[in-house]
Amino acid sequence: MKKISPRQLFFFLACIAPVGKLVLMPSRLVVEAKNDLLFPALVGFAVQTGVVFCVLLLAKRGESFADMLAATFGKIAAKVLLCVFAAFLLFAAFLPLLEQKLFVQSAFYDTLPSVVTFAPFFLFSAYLCAKPLGSLGRIWDILAPVSIVGFAGIMLLSVGSADYGALLPAGAAGAGGFWRGLAAAASWFFDGALLLPFLGKIDYRRGTAWKGALAYAAGGVAVLFFLATFYGVFAEIALNQPFAFTKTSKYFSGITVLGRIDYLFSYALALVMAFFVALPVQACVDCVKQAFGAPKYLPAALSVLLNLGLFFLALGLDYRFVEIMQVFAQTLFWIFPVFCVAVPLLCLLLRRSHASQ
Repeated sequence: MKKISPRQLFFFLACIAPVGKLVLMPSRLVVEAKNDLLFPALVGFAVQTGVVFCVLLLAKRGESFADMLAATFGKIAAKVLLCVFAAFLLFAAFLPLLEQKLFVQSAFYDTLPSVVTFAPFFLFSAYLCAKPLGSLGRIWDILAPVSIVGFAGIMLLSVGSADYGALLPAGAAGAGGFWRGLAAAASWFFDGALLLPFLGKIDYRRGTAWKGALAYAAGGVAVLFFLATFYGVFAEIALNQPFAFTKTSKYFSGITVLGRIDYLFSYALALVMAFFVALPVQACVDCVKQAFGAPKYLPAALSVLLNLGLFFLALGLDYRFVEIMQVFAQTLFWIFPVFCVAVPLLCLLLRRSHASQ
């Protein structure tokens, strides 16, 4: 079985996972927390940094998530728990998938119907989700420099237009704005839980846990810098600026001479985002595979079935994104702290399997 090296894991945590938070999360935070948008995001990253550290400590055992669950609860209960966790991953995948769909339509193909512009993504996702998680390491090696170049390019074109004084006075939104922002952002912070299906597939070496946490924290600092720049560019009207990373760079003075060179960096981040959006579905397939064994047909059949279902669901909810966002941000936000914080921390109590003892 292919294993993911620490380097590849660090690339994912620092360069790929943060990209998923650059589309709609910034404007949503402004809606709830206004100029205090950095505070809920900071808490989200701080909590997930701790969760990433704890999950990577589990990876030190060299056992799969399924083996540890079976050793603690028995094989039948482990199958049930894995299916419940797989259902959560599928649920967590839906909002990023819809934001990717809206982003591609609005930023690149605003005159074409969504079936034409976004259906190819599900073909790509179905192929990727049929692959084992351990094969992702090489992909992350390739995507990391693409992400770095894309993000650095957008930031270089954006910082000159930002007035960071717009973030003051701190605390203007009050405690209510902070808690609403924290709830609204919860659906974007599932990175630690996303690592649980990778247990047993990581080539753990000395210091991987704390180095992985630092890598994730570094990615978080980059996102916080982007959030500050985003608000510095748009201030009060930032709440009306979805698809944030495609907007901040368009005021760069050199664009009048060079043209929309910022699109090159947006395309780079969009490529990275496509792989990240498919990852929760791929992890869902892997959890089911761990629960019921690995016959050759299962990953491919389940991948096609899930992506086909998500395609028709996304198509049917094409004009309901505002309502869906409200459900994630106001009604069902509590699901994410349960599965993304409580569950990974409780996993530290799981027993080792007899084979490893």
